Amino acid sequence: MTAPDSRSQVQAFLHRQGLLAEGADAELTPLTGGVSSDLWRVDLPGGRSVCVKSALAQLKVEREWHAPVSRNRVEHDWLRFAAGVAPGQVPRVLAHDGDAGLFAMEFLPPEHYPVWKSHLLAGRVDVDAAAAVGDLVGRLHSASAAAPDTAAVFATDDNFEALRIEPYLRATARVHPDLRERFDALIPATTGTHLAVVHGDVSPKNILLGPDGPVLLDAECAWFGDPAFDLAFCLNHLLLKAVKLPHRAATLRASAQALAAAHARHLDWEPPQAFDGRVAALLPALALARVDGTSPVEYLDTAQRQHVRATARTLLREPAPTVAEVLARWTRERHSATA
Repeated sequence: MTAPDSRSQVQAFLHRQGLLAEGADAELTPLTGGVSSDLWRVDLPGGRSVCVKSALAQLKVEREWHAPVSRNRVEHDWLRFAAGVAPGQVPRVLAHDGDAGLFAMEFLPPEHYPVWKSHLLAGRVDVDAAAAVGDLVGRLHSASAAAPDTAAVFATDDNFEALRIEPYLRATARVHPDLRERFDALIPATTGTHLAVVHGDVSPKNILLGPDGPVLLDAECAWFGDPAFDLAFCLNHLLLKAVKLPHRAATLRASAQALAAAHARHLDWEPPQAFDGRVAALLPALALARVDGTSPVEYLDTAQRQHVRATARTLLREPAPTVAEVLARWTRERHSATA
């Protein structure tokens, strides 16, 4: 629950930034859905609404998970960068206070910007929407790889370690010590690759289906590193939802293929085969992390978790060389489980 002094801090921030007149009050409504930040919808006098975000030192998960609050600055910088590449496909930044760890951005009403995750879990699977997400992420990767200053601005290796490598890969390796050798190879291959700005949380929960295309949110993990992580992270969510929704599995697989193909059209920073191989290597590790890592998905039942665990472990023991092969083997395992 949001602490009372947090509300006063947000009010003071709004006054300092000129978004709220002295003596005026705003109505603050805590927003749910994320684990890493406090987020408010702020209704200002006159009918304008904005969104204010503040990073938390202890994330809202069952297991202990600490992360540096400097990621608030990282997200602000990513939003500014992304707006220059894909205006209208990220929220517009309105104000930022780095010392207070707060920033304000435009509020996008849910009736016009539904969350992609909600659509997917309701069985409303749109292959074109997935392709549009792949296109957006590919454009951002390509632009950041070519930009001269992004490597320095997003030299956030420690932040990415705390938010992604430790809770997803290292924590999962500790649960599966027989796969330690595989993770010991995968982790340095990921952390040692520095090619483009990685969003780090390209998840359907952070993607709004806007009237002019997808809108990407929540870039606290942004890092100049391995763009294969973003593609694997998003494809993984489509694979997991195929387990949750077997009657939509074929369309979810088509969505994964469309997303990867749209992203590939922008792949100009390295040979496509090298990139595809790293995505294929990461995919089963991330799938296993979403059942046995620090931040498991909430929508799978016990049998579905066991299916993901078994399939991911098989793919880690016997790695697939390409994303296409991962998708094919994932589908075969699903059919075997339901036969």
